Amino acid sequence: MQTKQKQGLSIQYQGNTFEVVLDGRKILEHTPTSPCLFVGQGEEKIEMYRGNYEIEDYVVERFGLRSFEVIEESAQGFRIDFKRTSMDSETLSVAFSYENQNLKLDFSGDRKVFNRFWVRIPADSTEKVYGCGEQMSHLNLRGKHFPLWTSEPGVGRNKNTYTTFLADLHDKAGGDYYHTNYPQPTFLSSKKYFCHVDTTAYADFDFRKDHYHELQVWEVPSQIMFETGASIKEVVSRLTHHLGRQPELPEWTYDGIWLGMQGGTDEVQKKIDAARDKGMKVGAVWAQDWQGKRVTSFGRRLNWNWQWDENEYPELDQKLKEWKEQGIRFLGYINPYLILDGALYKEAAANHYFVLNQQEDVYLVDFGEFDCGIVDLTNPAAFEWYKRVIQKYMIDFGLDGWMADFGEYLPTDAKLHNGEPAMLMHNAWPMLWAKVNFEAVDEAGKTDDIVYFMRAGYTGSQKYCRLLWAGDQSVNWDLDDGIASVIPAALSAGLVGNGLHHSDIGGYTSLHGNKRSKELLLRWVELAAFTPVMRSHEGNRPTDSHQYDHDEDTMNAFIRMTDVHVTLTPYLKDLVKENAEKGVPVQRPLFMEFEDDAQTYDLQYQYMLGDDVLVAPVYEEAASQWNVYLPNETWVHLWSGEEFVGGHVEVSAPIGQPPVFYKKESAYSDLFEKIREKHMPIK
Repeated sequence: MQTKQKQGLSIQYQGNTFEVVLDGRKILEHTPTSPCLFVGQGEEKIEMYRGNYEIEDYVVERFGLRSFEVIEESAQGFRIDFKRTSMDSETLSVAFSYENQNLKLDFSGDRKVFNRFWVRIPADSTEKVYGCGEQMSHLNLRGKHFPLWTSEPGVGRNKNTYTTFLADLHDKAGGDYYHTNYPQPTFLSSKKYFCHVDTTAYADFDFRKDHYHELQVWEVPSQIMFETGASIKEVVSRLTHHLGRQPELPEWTYDGIWLGMQGGTDEVQKKIDAARDKGMKVGAVWAQDWQGKRVTSFGRRLNWNWQWDENEYPELDQKLKEWKEQGIRFLGYINPYLILDGALYKEAAANHYFVLNQQEDVYLVDFGEFDCGIVDLTNPAAFEWYKRVIQKYMIDFGLDGWMADFGEYLPTDAKLHNGEPAMLMHNAWPMLWAKVNFEAVDEAGKTDDIVYFMRAGYTGSQKYCRLLWAGDQSVNWDLDDGIASVIPAALSAGLVGNGLHHSDIGGYTSLHGNKRSKELLLRWVELAAFTPVMRSHEGNRPTDSHQYDHDEDTMNAFIRMTDVHVTLTPYLKDLVKENAEKGVPVQRPLFMEFEDDAQTYDLQYQYMLGDDVLVAPVYEEAASQWNVYLPNETWVHLWSGEEFVGGHVEVSAPIGQPPVFYKKESAYSDLFEKIREKHMPIK
């Protein structure tokens, strides 16, 4: 047995076997019968329908690189040359470089010859795995495989539900457990390391085997990175050091709820007045139809031309100033597509700023009864032009933020300005879209004043996406696509660097008989009070959904939970600052704070809000009691003041009293007691 050692990195090899160990963790293991690397060729078939993708793959050939040679390369590491057999010439070379608990595997050789690549990472049956971007059905990924491709998540997201069945039947839009707006080729292990693959190609991370994880990529990646830490929290901090971190939120974001409303200047003013007259703390209004709307069979849709619609919102330019003087900010909407009959479309087309099809014409995408062009973000001139669109028509106009929607719809047969295959740019597109928004705000000198929120993303979005939201949940109680799904969404996204997360209060999608109930809306606003930002949404069919102002009881519930949220401001600000400085998310899985408690690693519907607060939202209809797991600590029930010392407990959880606990010894206990004193339990 021979050994090569580079500080915390070692390789032991003998004959045709080897293993690579990083800080005590086995990272690679190779034998002739079970090689760690495979390469090959495949032929894919991809069809897109309104952001939903059907992907089929035929593997033409796959072979293991069974022979290797270890070569000393530098003071930082070594190289392993891989071959199909000992008689073949070198196929792939992997350079291993190590520094400060970070290991990089750089691939060279015949990379371009192969369009399929597999690597196996040693595992054991007790290991837990997390990450892969924002995952809404599973927090612990063991036992499943996860295709990583940005897309519409789909309606229902579970092939066994009636909602998904109907969505597939009518619109090919049902989705499955792995569909997500925000995938990422990164996973974190309970062994306290992360693995990140540097690729934008389609990938599939498979965690179904007891003894290894198999990562498939539709190219030989340029690099794979591993890094260890003394704790899960340190691992996340180290990962975000590489990928980037979200800046802190503007001060005004803590002033109250962001109320979603639309319908014109007079209607917005009426809703503002009604909410404030009742005592609601309104930090912002979010009027996504500020640029006008059109009606489709799906519901009221926006006019995708990002200029103020003076007919829909007369005198809005003056109203923005009035509302800001009253402490109310105004938020709008934009996405990276332009509607065919709009003025901005004509300007972009005249300057050749659009993505093209194979016939060199503008690639028009059907977004549901209207067609749009895709601004080519790989074209530097188009990129700069779209920044100016944001600056001129939104920032200079007076908007304080917006939903920067979409980013998932780049067709795989498109032609791009930079000449790169659309198959490789598809996953990168949301990051480019985030970068457009970031630079537009940054160059305008408004980073401390403006916030935008996004649903789509990929590697690198972290430093450009100011605030993530969970996308278009159904307005129901389904685990995979209803209120519960936003909890693992926040936790998984936070583990890969998106620690500022929120969701549409009440959900968004009303289809196939789904209508938002009063109870669902009230449970959702409870959850939102214990997230970084509270923002309501009318939904795609507002008349089918219960709204915050439909009755006095609902209005009072929104007032109460908004007041709780605002009272938490000093605590939330400290958490947001920690996320910006260290990459530690605001909403955290319990195991991040209680690593020695084995039961915390499979809890995906409870979370820690920072170090000191445990939140267990009610996500089942008609529930009035709720079972909560409390780690070994002295906890105080937020509403009653009753103390608990850990284990499974059942607490009363009427509407308006979500199960929330804080550590008795918390430095913020006075703040939490202030909430209890003001909002005693509802009788």
